[in-house]
Amino acid sequence: MTNLLCIESSTSICSVALANEGQLMGLEETEDKNAHSARLTVLIEKLLKDNNLKMSQLDAVAMSRGPGSYTGLRIGASVAKGLCYGLNIPLIAVSTLQAMALQAARILQISPQEDVVFIPMIDARRMEVYSAVYNFRGEELREVRAEIITADLFEDIHSRIVICGDGAAKCRQLFENDLRFIIMERLLASAAWLVPLAWENFVKGKFENTAYFEPYYLKDFIAGIPHIKGLK
Repeated sequence: MTNLLCIESSTSICSVALANEGQLMGLEETEDKNAHSARLTVLIEKLLKDNNLKMSQLDAVAMSRGPGSYTGLRIGASVAKGLCYGLNIPLIAVSTLQAMALQAARILQISPQEDVVFIPMIDARRMEVYSAVYNFRGEELREVRAEIITADLFEDIHSRIVICGDGAAKCRQLFENDLRFIIMERLLASAAWLVPLAWENFVKGKFENTAYFEPYYLKDFIAGIPHIKGLK
């Protein structure tokens, strides 16, 4: 029986999940801001203890690839890589945005016949978000970007639009009266949403090089004005 530990640290939520053969077995998370460094390993230990599992019984560790919080992702990667090195198990990386898009599709029970796209958003700062566009299968239709929320942002999209994530609240005032939009601002990043994609990657043997893996920060961490890496 394959045990996967999933770590989600790309936003202010610090979240860990345990899955067995791709099925969610347990979840621990905290919404305390900037708690990742103090709480992540504590949450992992509690999760394993509550499920009567030893660290040595883990078969792989999956983590959020990003984009998102530089500090959160760095802490998540450090813990995940440390576990993989210490236990000699593989590292799996999953896109937080893709995971949220797939979860939104599951909740809404979107069928292949419906013309709907999913735009998960992670809060960056002010009116800026990290986002991408996916179909109901989780296939990327538009690459990940850092962008400013404006009234004309989605003019080129003619499908119905589902917006989710902690950046979705920035869209409510602009789009809540437009019937094309479904705004799911309470669907936030969670390690639970990583489980299906993590299991899929495990079955396919799609692992990261633990020594060289780096999260997808999207922005450099610079005191002052951040710099967007090559994306417009």
